Amino acid sequence: MSRTTSTTERDSKKFRSGFVAIIGRPNVGKSTLMNHLIGQKIAIMSDKPQTTRNKIHGVYTTNDTQIVFLDTPGIHKPQSKLGNYMMQTAESALKEVEAALFLIDASEGLGGGDRFIIEQLKKVKTPVFLVMNKIDKVEPEQLLPMITQYNELHEFAEIVPISALKGNNIDTLLEQISKYLPEGPQYYPADQVTDHPEQFVCSELIREKILHMTREEIPHSIAVTIEDMRVKENGVVYIGAVIFVERDSQKGIIIGKKGELLKEVGKQARKDIEALLGSRIFLELWVKVKKDWRNQERVLKDLGFRHD
Repeated sequence: MSRTTSTTERDSKKFRSGFVAIIGRPNVGKSTLMNHLIGQKIAIMSDKPQTTRNKIHGVYTTNDTQIVFLDTPGIHKPQSKLGNYMMQTAESALKEVEAALFLIDASEGLGGGDRFIIEQLKKVKTPVFLVMNKIDKVEPEQLLPMITQYNELHEFAEIVPISALKGNNIDTLLEQISKYLPEGPQYYPADQVTDHPEQFVCSELIREKILHMTREEIPHSIAVTIEDMRVKENGVVYIGAVIFVERDSQKGIIIGKKGELLKEVGKQARKDIEALLGSRIFLELWVKVKKDWRNQERVLKDLGFRHD
């Protein structure tokens, strides 16, 4: 998980650094934006809402700037203890950053969810950017009336239309963010793109494949943990992962007929993990039932859902 950046003349420049939260409703493209900003896949992407459960830290570094991005869970009305955790995670991110990117889906326009988030943003002094995503799906003349709508609800520090998927205006967004950063230290090495351990990113990549292959209640009922990860004598990285579900019926769905779905999950996840680690892997998956795990505090903590 590295990115090579030259350090030439860094010492002769004023180095700026800071933390920036990416906030928005579920499914507006926060993880897609994070991955494009960093230039590497560290946050999982899905067309299903509430995909991100933890704050994913992505690190962007140049000769004179380091931006630590926090990809937060989509702000929504929680329906479980896991949902409460996700909401608290998103809201707490606003208290520890130099700026916040309020990401909206320009193809959908202003909705009740956006209004709710704006009310939360009014409570903080953090500079907030209105980042209008998916501009490739709308006509240019539609943007100005939409900007006027949002401006009537909140005074944004900057307004930047982008397409996270296609990369439109990403460089402009980075330039604007840099202007709001104070002089500060380089928090992470120049070649580091995330502060999460490899095990966490690997577990998220496995969960992403399940999200793509299942529907209805299954996507929100799964959690993935890496129980064993080691390099074998032949150089192959062995990974043993457990997929937790809430009911026996869900276990059968994840495994699939004759184990076909689980095999396909493993096959697709293996490709992404090998690209991440830069080495061959042997991936072994198990499916276990933890009944109603999303509402059990102890289980949530065991699975890594805890606040600092």
